[in-house]
Amino acid sequence: MDNILETNRLVFRKLCYDDMDNLKKTLQDEVAMYAYAHAFSDEEVEAWLQRQLARYDEDGFGLWALIRKHDGNFIGQCGLTIQEIDGRKLLEIGYLLQRAYWHQGYAIEAAKAVKEYAFTKLHAPWVFSIIRDNNAASIKVAERNGMIKTGVIVKQYYHMDMCHFVYCAENPYIHKR
Repeated sequence: MDNILETNRLVFRKLCYDDMDNLKKTLQDEVAMYAYAHAFSDEEVEAWLQRQLARYDEDGFGLWALIRKHDGNFIGQCGLTIQEIDGRKLLEIGYLLQRAYWHQGYAIEAAKAVKEYAFTKLHAPWVFSIIRDNNAASIKVAERNGMIKTGVIVKQYYHMDMCHFVYCAENPYIHKR
């Protein structure tokens, strides 16, 4: 399968059906999914994968598999999605890693690479991260990725109102003036 991006330690590629068991390691882990307030069922994991595959066709991007170079392990996913907030379509950097790979710098390494991809390959004027207010680790990743908090929104998910922070970074190649 073709690689989309590479960093010092990671390879990014499109997700595929062969990744289903690896996706379940994160999406069905209650601790890893605390920002979603529940672990996913098998059907929800399959729907998640279907959404990514559809995004590749419709948008040309989505969340990509993160593969660790030195051993070929699938460690999670990171990429770009379109999110609608207050009637605006925003390009969002998203990431979800298996717990075994937390606190090793993989999330920030991946998020920085995806931000650079959005700015240099897609020429996006801005990128965003929409992060649940209780997700301190993802907030730290966004801040280390040069993003600043620009707003607060409430999203309804599973009939619950959930506060989210909106982080943003401007494309320095466009906004130099």
